[in-house]
This record gives sequence, C-alpha cells and structure tokens, in this order.
Amino acid sequence: MKQQNWMPEEEGIDHTAGVIREGYMYIPNRIRSYQTPVFKTKILGADAICMSGQQATELFYDTEKFERSSAAPQRVLKTLFGKDGVQTLDGDEHRNRKEMFMSLMTKERLEKLRQLTTLRFEEKLNDWSYKKEIVLYEEMKKMLTRIACEWAGVPLYASELENRTNQLAKLFQDAASIGIGYQKSVKSRSSAEKWIRGLIEDVREGKLNPEDETALAVMSRHKNLNGELLETQTAAVDLLNILRPIVAISIFVNFTALAVYHYPEEAEKLYDGNEDKLQRFVQEVRRFYPFFPFIPAKVRHDFSWKQFEFKQGTLVLLDVYGTNHDPTHWDNPSLFKPDRFKEWEDSPFGFIPQGGGDYSFGHRCAGEWVTTEIMKVCLDFLANRMTFDVPKQDLSFSYVNMPSIPRSKVVLTNIRKK
Repeated sequence: MKQQNWMPEEEGIDHTAGVIREGYMYIPNRIRSYQTPVFKTKILGADAICMSGQQATELFYDTEKFERSSAAPQRVLKTLFGKDGVQTLDGDEHRNRKEMFMSLMTKERLEKLRQLTTLRFEEKLNDWSYKKEIVLYEEMKKMLTRIACEWAGVPLYASELENRTNQLAKLFQDAASIGIGYQKSVKSRSSAEKWIRGLIEDVREGKLNPEDETALAVMSRHKNLNGELLETQTAAVDLLNILRPIVAISIFVNFTALAVYHYPEEAEKLYDGNEDKLQRFVQEVRRFYPFFPFIPAKVRHDFSWKQFEFKQGTLVLLDVYGTNHDPTHWDNPSLFKPDRFKEWEDSPFGFIPQGGGDYSFGHRCAGEWVTTEIMKVCLDFLANRMTFDVPKQDLSFSYVNMPSIPRSKVVLTNIRKK
C-alpha cells in the first residue's frame, strides 16, 4: 500500500473506471481495505480524496475548509443540478438562496404537501383497483410530477403530464449514464429550463398569479444580494431543483414498497398509523437502500486532519452510502431495523441519505422534510390502506447503476383498497 503524507493512496494512473464499475461500493470497499476513513485516488485524471464516516462528514461540511463551487462535474450540472444551482454555491450567495428554499418548508406548506399526497394517492388507488397490474415506479413518477407542480404553483394540464414526467425523470435517471441516455438527459434539462423560464417571465409580467407561498411565486420574486431579481435562468434552475427531487422520491417509494414486502414483520408494526413508527420505518428505508453514492467538494486551502494532508483545489468525495452503513456508528448496519431510530440521537453528520450539515445555512438538502413527509403518506397506504400481490419478478437492485432502482420497478397486481 503506497503512502503519501500518511494517507493511503490507490495505485494506478486513473480510477474513473473503478468508480463506474463499483458504483456505490467504490469508496466503502477501499475504506474497509485500508482501514482508514480517507484515501487518495485519481478520478478523471486528477487527484481526489475519498472520505467516509461521521467524523469525516463533520469535516466535509466545514465551509472554512471546503467549497462547492466548481466541485460538481460539468456532466452533472448539465443534467442533475443545472448551472449555478444552489448546491454549487458558497458563502453569502449560498445563504441567500438557501434561505429562499427554506422559506418553502414551513409547517403549513408541509401539511399542504401531505394533504396533496394523500388526495392523489387515493385517486391512484381507485384507478389501480381496475387494472390487472401496475408498475409502481412508473405510476409514482407521474403522481409525484402532478404533486410537485401543484404544490409548487406550477400549472400543469392533464395533456402535459406524460411529457413533463419524462422530462423531469430524465434529469435524475440518466444523469450518470453515458451515450444516448446522457444526451437525452441534457436535452431534457434544456427543454425543462425553457418551460420554467416561460412561467417565471409570466409571473413577473403579471400574466400568471400563483399563490404567494408557492415555489413559483417565491422564486420568481426573490432578490439576490444586490437587491435585484434573480436572473430568469437562475430562478428556473432553482425551481427545477424543487420539482426534480420530488419526482425522484419515486425511487424511495419503490424501495419503501420493497421493504414492506421483504420485511412484513416490520410493516405489521405500522398497523395503527402511528406517526413515530412511520417516521422510523421511512428513515430506515433512506438509510438502508442506495440513493446518493457520494457528494463532491473541493479543498478551499491547505490543511491537515488526523495527520492527513489536504491540498487546495483537490476534489473530495464524501461517501454517503458507506457512512449510512458504517459499523462503527450503526449497530448491524446490514440489517433492516426501523427501531434503531426509536431512541436515536439526531445528528447532522451520522445519518446523511441526502447529505449532511446544517439545514438553514449549510449544504444539507432543503427538501429532506419534503421527502420524509411524502414517504410517510405513501408508506401508510402501502402498509395499511391497500392490499396487493407481488408476482414473480426481479426485485434485485444494482449497487453499480446510479441511481439504483429495483430492476422490475416493482410490479403489483390485485390492488384493492382496505
């Protein structure tokens, strides 16, 4: 094992192929092999440092030591995040835009989201009862596209639903792909931004009047640090960073259905619809199944940590999946145990399915509450308010493909309302 400044270094010219080949397990495999929380490698021809664990996460979210600007690969900006999205900002500009996002997460707005999700799921359940079978992932994408637009104040006609669903889904489904899949994702980003720019212009010109508390209204009227309205393109990117992640919750809902099916003894504990039990089950789904593999940042200036040297400008990848399965922090992390969250001490660094750090000022995902609220409603339906059969199918999922989705996308039959 080669050593440099006490940091284990993976030998070889470049290991981009290893990241692609091993996916979610690339960093955990080497952390386990080197028996340290960090190691050095080369990705896309440049030096990179990979880190895992609660202490590494706390370090990673120290904004004095790391920055996000220029950290995300251009491929990701062209698909998943969009150029100049809030995830890529630092300092006062980041705080300004993050406050805008957090203003949408009030108790009243989250309750509105729960009500919308309940209503739309009930409608879907009535529709599904007349069908021979459904593919849950495809159904949830459409349902969540409708919910996302309705909650955000974005007008969406029934005739648009299929197209907008495909458009938003391609932003996360194909963001890490290569070839034609990636090109379709780039094209979807361009057309989605054009769609949203038009709506923002309509709001600013008084042609469209969404409710004041909605994302469309807030982002159309938000002002930057200079007291000027955000550029239309920037506001469009931010609004898509509300819509896209909500549609992406379809992946978590698929894994929720998988957990209900694979762990019936845990699902049976939810019979009374207790909010705390639903919350624990949802959190364990988010911890247990793969979602984000890792998060990028760059070293702001030279510093040392635990005798490890970090050089200015070096790309750093925080291991999300491995941190959520770290045996030094989680008891039997390979087991699905919702009750591990029963007396769990909430930490912004130990449990990071959608990133870590502080909600209000750091880079922790502003939409995490949106995710858990939607998932709890869907879990209650899957566990308590409907019955269904799971026919023979391939319910396995990949630790290489990003994002990971059950291969059959979860086919359900004989769906009935309880």
